[in-house]
Amino acid sequence: MLRDKGALTSAWMPAYRAVPRDAFVPDRLWPGTAGGNRQGEVIDRNTDPARWWERVYSDVPLTTQWDDGAHPGTDKGRSPTSSNSMPKMVFSMLDALGVERGHRVLEVGTGTGWNAALLAYRLGPENVVTVEVDPAVAEEARRRLAAAGLNPLTVVGDGAQGCPDGAPYDRVIATCGISTVPYAWVEQAAEGAVIVAPWGPPYGGQAVARLRVGEDGVAMGPFVMSSAFMRLRDQRDTFPPTDAFPGVANRPSPASRRTTALSPDDMGDWHHMFTLGVQVPDLFCRVERCEKGAYRLWLLDTGRTSWARADYVPARTEFEVAEYGPRRLWSEAEAVMSWWREKGEPRFERYGLTVTPRGQHVWLDSPDNPVPVRVP
Repeated sequence: MLRDKGALTSAWMPAYRAVPRDAFVPDRLWPGTAGGNRQGEVIDRNTDPARWWERVYSDVPLTTQWDDGAHPGTDKGRSPTSSNSMPKMVFSMLDALGVERGHRVLEVGTGTGWNAALLAYRLGPENVVTVEVDPAVAEEARRRLAAAGLNPLTVVGDGAQGCPDGAPYDRVIATCGISTVPYAWVEQAAEGAVIVAPWGPPYGGQAVARLRVGEDGVAMGPFVMSSAFMRLRDQRDTFPPTDAFPGVANRPSPASRRTTALSPDDMGDWHHMFTLGVQVPDLFCRVERCEKGAYRLWLLDTGRTSWARADYVPARTEFEVAEYGPRRLWSEAEAVMSWWREKGEPRFERYGLTVTPRGQHVWLDSPDNPVPVRVP
């Protein structure tokens, strides 16, 4: 299955056979559903072994922890916080990493330990350092790694800091999402090293960046595939509630009203969200579901100054918009989507990322063509 999808190459086949996924999955799990970004109901190996095995050897992510371990029950918690990643994504990212014999690798986000085990089998445990922020998750991963006869250095700590004691690294791979590449990863990487990490703006949309570290301390490279990973704990977003914004609760509403031809549905694809988030970095959204496929899309700024909402109704070509505050957020979104169409409706493979000691920026087609950022 994975070979048919082009994810599992011959170079990783021995590790795949030697390091079975089931050895790194707990008895209780919540499998991903269609699209991979939602969890199904719990499956317990002790009460439903056949279904457990079927899910473990399906190409879906498996949530293994909710709410940083504070939710111990069998129901789904508020937020998934640890998982065993989708096999296609695991092997696609490992392929993008481009490891060779003798390479030292830093992994950020140990999780269940399967990814670290695959690396350790191929490169030798002495060449792999893996960092996990959650002590309980790290201890369980250590146990599973030891049972498999693979013992890479497993460090409990903030993955944003990397692990300087093991540097320099020839490869760095993150199995968690980020909105800013921690410069510590670049500093701890050898010249010519590769960094593979899922990157996305707070608004949404995420893709895997493959960066090459230059002698000048600059890392740059293209986005190579879409992704959907849980955030690095150090970079989790906390957005203010909608009712904290001025004018939201006022009746009658003080917002200005108009219609738009830009459908909220035209802003919902992963690459649309990515483009919006890159150009308007303080933007976030919320969705209110209505009947018969209708919904309300809210655009809000993290400074709590402005908001916009648009009502989507199926089959309509014009949509009602309300905007309030010193900024016109729906107008900003219209400008971004107009730019996107003018540039030929780029997908992820046309975007790239540059990281320097002073910051980072996304570019289109070439590193010298930065994507515009709309600063309020």
